[in-house]
Amino acid sequence: MKVLFVCSGNSTNFKVAPFIKAQGDSLEALGVTVAYFPVHGKGISGYLKAGLRLRHHLKHNAYDLIHAHFSLSGWAAVLGAAGGNTPVILSLMGDDAQGDYIGVNKIRFSSRFFMLSSLLIQPFVKAVISKAPNLERFVYLKHKSYVIPNGVDLHTFKPSEEDHRQELGLHPDKQYVLFLGSRERIGKNYPLAAQAVASLQAADVELINPFPVAHQDIPKYLNAASVLVVPSFMEGSPNVVKEAMACNCPIVATNVGDISWVIGNTEGCYLASHSPEDFSAKLQQALAFASQRGRTDGERRIRQLGLDAESVAQQVLQVYQQCTSSPWHRPQYGHTPQLQEA
Repeated sequence: MKVLFVCSGNSTNFKVAPFIKAQGDSLEALGVTVAYFPVHGKGISGYLKAGLRLRHHLKHNAYDLIHAHFSLSGWAAVLGAAGGNTPVILSLMGDDAQGDYIGVNKIRFSSRFFMLSSLLIQPFVKAVISKAPNLERFVYLKHKSYVIPNGVDLHTFKPSEEDHRQELGLHPDKQYVLFLGSRERIGKNYPLAAQAVASLQAADVELINPFPVAHQDIPKYLNAASVLVVPSFMEGSPNVVKEAMACNCPIVATNVGDISWVIGNTEGCYLASHSPEDFSAKLQQALAFASQRGRTDGERRIRQLGLDAESVAQQVLQVYQQCTSSPWHRPQYGHTPQLQEA
């Protein structure tokens, strides 16, 4: 099977976002041939131009299926494939389905365009893959709907016996609280993390935010940090939580997206509200856990849930096979196979 990934190519550090490339790699390991069509240019005009370029590309290149990541990429794919026989699958990424959160239950008004875009495109695609149930709520054509989170490459994200602190310029005797998002993204809620750490008034605890960070260095930070914090106002299925679990890193996160399901009852991982007092209290518990017991058993939880890259790729491949052989017929496993509690 030959599949074309259509996705944003506007990243300054990567031609294609690492998590999208990782999904492509996991599918190729199953025998799927994956090619990439990165969209350069932003806004409606950028994606419309990409659709026209894609139409020209498809005249000279044949694929069994197009998999678009993000609703605007989906529109580029639908425009490019119009009049042909190549089915299009759309993955909803988060903001495109539920909007860009800038506060508790507060959505940026301009992001409602993306929400509308995600609704209007559904009749034109064969299937819609949502990364988490809260995103799937916005898929009204349920016979096309599947909930499949991104998987984790357990060869890359894994517990490490190597001490990466010196390499990363970190002090050996400090407890580091790791925030891996962008401070500029309001929805990632960096101020809550900063306030929680400051309220501890602990000289040996430091909040670090190595952003942007090379993808190959993320496992090093997750193994070096005492605790990962995810204080977001809203998420879908955040990759960093699964990656931290795979590295057995303690976590404090707000109860958004599928985070509660991912961490389950894993000791050393805590859910907090958006209250500074509660988040700080949970952070204190996580730091005490890290000091006394070190690491969690998160990797085992990831394996139990089938969130390793290979297992997730198998689910995506089943959707591909259904969309290319028997249109509109749902796979036997249903649309939320991975949400069965382990």
